[in-house]
Amino acid sequence: MPDGSFFVSVARTLTRLASKTAIEDVDRGRSFSFGDLDRQSARLAHVLVRAGASKGDRVAVQVEKSVEALCLYLACLRAGLVFLPLNPAYRAGEVAHMLGNAEPSVFVCDPARTAELAEAVEKAGVRIVLTLGAAGEGTLMEAAAAAPESFATVAVGPDDYAAMLYTSGTTGRPKGAPLSHANLASNATVLVEAWGFTEADVLLHALPIYHAHGLFVAANCALLSGATMLWLARFDRAKVMALLPRATVMMGVPTFYVRLLDDPSFGREQTRNVRLFISGSAPLAVEVWKAFRERTGHAILERYGMSEILMHTGNPLHGERRPGSVGRPFPGCEVKIVDESDRELPPLEVGQVLVRGPNVFRGYWRMPERHAEDFTADGWFRTGDMGYLSEDGYLYLVGRAKDLVITGGLNVYPAEVENALDALPGIRESAVIGLPHPDYGEAVTAVVVPEPGAVIDEGQVIAALKERLAGFKVPKRVIVVDELPRNSMGKVQKRDLRERYARLYDNAAEPTAQRRSA
Repeated sequence: MPDGSFFVSVARTLTRLASKTAIEDVDRGRSFSFGDLDRQSARLAHVLVRAGASKGDRVAVQVEKSVEALCLYLACLRAGLVFLPLNPAYRAGEVAHMLGNAEPSVFVCDPARTAELAEAVEKAGVRIVLTLGAAGEGTLMEAAAAAPESFATVAVGPDDYAAMLYTSGTTGRPKGAPLSHANLASNATVLVEAWGFTEADVLLHALPIYHAHGLFVAANCALLSGATMLWLARFDRAKVMALLPRATVMMGVPTFYVRLLDDPSFGREQTRNVRLFISGSAPLAVEVWKAFRERTGHAILERYGMSEILMHTGNPLHGERRPGSVGRPFPGCEVKIVDESDRELPPLEVGQVLVRGPNVFRGYWRMPERHAEDFTADGWFRTGDMGYLSEDGYLYLVGRAKDLVITGGLNVYPAEVENALDALPGIRESAVIGLPHPDYGEAVTAVVVPEPGAVIDEGQVIAALKERLAGFKVPKRVIVVDELPRNSMGKVQKRDLRERYARLYDNAAEPTAQRRSA
């Protein structure tokens, strides 16, 4: 890239394939060519610059998914601004924290929420507020209507920030993770090659675009390769099943695949033209992977990444895709497993997952004091995940370090117990947590969701697990719930479960099978 901007690479596609359909907006019955994206993003770049935004400024965006919102992302890239997408579900207090921390010069929000967010905007000192609705309405597009259709890309360095994501904040206040133009460019280039993307591909896009998965993985792959996107505002099983015969690639969170399998009519007919299904953002249960392959003939490709590192490992496009594994490091990426003293561990030993590569961010926004805690002296990032490597380099995750259960002085990794639970008849999905216990320190506890119509007997589940796992790994209790609490990307919120059942063992009561709500 001549000046380091990731947009320069994207612009080559926008120009080369100007007349080709880039996005089919299924919900609104519209189509956009790559040339349309080029012109619309140029108009929006002019709007931002004329409003007073200058190189390096943050542009916070809290809007529903739309093609206009994607063009706003491109506009920020070409204007040298830092795109900061926020989950539309965040309430005013959450938005206030992020605006106050990021100090954006521009905030783009839904027209219906301007009054609700006014106090947060004022406290953060945001200079410019523009609006954008799901149907393209609002002051942003009104201003863009008369703006020029060309814009000279602002020169930036590869290490200049292109975007910033706030982490989910499961261990405290959300932290900003800035990503450079080089981070985005290196990762998108590697993924296009690793997953075989070409302009002949049709990507079914039902993911949100305020998250790395939908924006920096799915959309960037399509924009860089020239693939067409079938664009849905959100996952809708009926629409996805109707569109799949036209698609060659689908990216989704595990919940997407579970919901598809819930429909008895889903199978090989809908997936006949798809060459690749990819799953991420949350662990894919081995049983779901197996059920999907049996129903469709497709082996879902699971990969591993996070906001701070984008995508880092993946099962191969050509080769063995192993259920339960997130594959090997992508080219240029490194992984190692270490103990508490940062001593590298041999294959098959569980430890902390450390990563290094051109896709890894340089540190959290305005938190320099954390650098020594988050990175080793030689540049390895501590992901907070626990896992191990196989003899031939496949990475297996066993849970977040904070989710490790220490019971009676012994370590229990939730993923191992969850896999055993999910393999039992009648259990659709599970979450294993540690809860305070007067004797053990922490008690292994399972929260399970039954298959439709199934009745879960706590005693039978515990007995079955005793035949499969060492006694200290077997849950002391099995709580049956209708559904597990999840965030918008399908990750189970174990902190919520720990808080909800924190006093379960206060009296060390005998197990009683009963349904509770989570």
